[in-house]
Parts: sequence; C-alpha cells; structure tokens
Amino acid sequence: MSQHADPAPPAARTPDTPPVDALIVVDVQSAFVTGDGAVPAAARLVDRTTDLLARARRDGALVVHLQNDGPPGAEDEPHTPGWELHHPVEPGPREFVIRKPHDDGFAETRLGGVLTDAGVRAVVVCGVMSEMCVQATARTALARGYRVVVPHDAHATQDVPAAPGISEVVPAATVSRVAAYALGSDAEVTVRAAEVTFAAPAAG
Repeated sequence: MSQHADPAPPAARTPDTPPVDALIVVDVQSAFVTGDGAVPAAARLVDRTTDLLARARRDGALVVHLQNDGPPGAEDEPHTPGWELHHPVEPGPREFVIRKPHDDGFAETRLGGVLTDAGVRAVVVCGVMSEMCVQATARTALARGYRVVVPHDAHATQDVPAAPGISEVVPAATVSRVAAYALGSDAEVTVRAAEVTFAAPAAG
C-alpha cells in the first residue's frame, strides 16, 4: 500500500455543489486505516477525511463520527486499539461521536435525532466500508429526504477476494465505485471531496 495520498485538487464552489450542512464520517477507526488490515486506499482516505473535517468545523457544519461496535474478537471490538477513532474529536454542540451496532448508522442510534434537531438538510457521507456501512447510511439518509453527497475519493473498502468458479479478485476501487453507483441518481457520487463546501445548519 502506498504511504502517500494523491494530492487533492483545490476546493472550489460551483453551481453543482451547493453547501452541505452536515458531515458524517463513517467508521474511520484504527483497524481500517492503519496496519496490516488497512484498506488499500487508506492514505488517500485519511487525507480526504482530514480535509473535510477541517472545513466542516471551520464553516460551522454539524460533524458526526460514527464508530462501529464489532462483535467479540473482531478487529473493531469495543475498547480495543482497532476500535478507536483515527481522527481526533473536538466535542461540542456541533460535533458528536455516535456508536453503532449495525452497518446503517441510523439503525438503533440517535443519528436521526441529532440531524433533525440541528435542522440538517444535506449530508456528506464518507469513510469505510463503501459497500457496507457507507452505502447503508447514505441509503437511509436518502430515504429520509436528505440531499446526500458521497465524494468518490472519500470512501474506501477492501478488495473482494477471488472465489473459484465465480470471479477473480475484485479491486477495492471497483467495489467502491459500484457501491456508490448503486445508490441511484438521487445521490451525488462523482463529486470530489475538495469540491464539497459547508455551511451551518438552519438551526445552528
């Protein structure tokens, strides 16, 4: 795995990328972005999520870190090193950590209430894994009527291993692209992270 992230293009606001008022960072936990178990695009993912976090905080957007509680023995089992969030959290009225027991960040969590209370209308969903927790959370956000942006360079996953008689290895980048595309035309999935802009929620 390369230790260097691809350089991010300069951020720019265009008519196609109006501001978003919430950033949901999905499962950017140590087990998934460091060490032998890191996703292939870990360096790029961390670079992009770091930038998104900095700009969301600066511009007053709501920030939510989702933290997956894996089962006993899993690499993200609660209170193990792999479970810890990779990005430092800045707790406050506009930044939350929400632990989750399922792929979908809305399922059996307070995420929906946090977004509603803040008056959020649009969310950026980024993190890991593209075809699991990122997609599930984005899909529910769409179903709840939010504008959903899934920057193509700010989510990642693992390769799908080869299965004899079924397929060769499916590269992680292909899995991520298909996972985003499967969200349908209502999700914005071709925008770059650097093109996303932020604003404070209506109730902020």
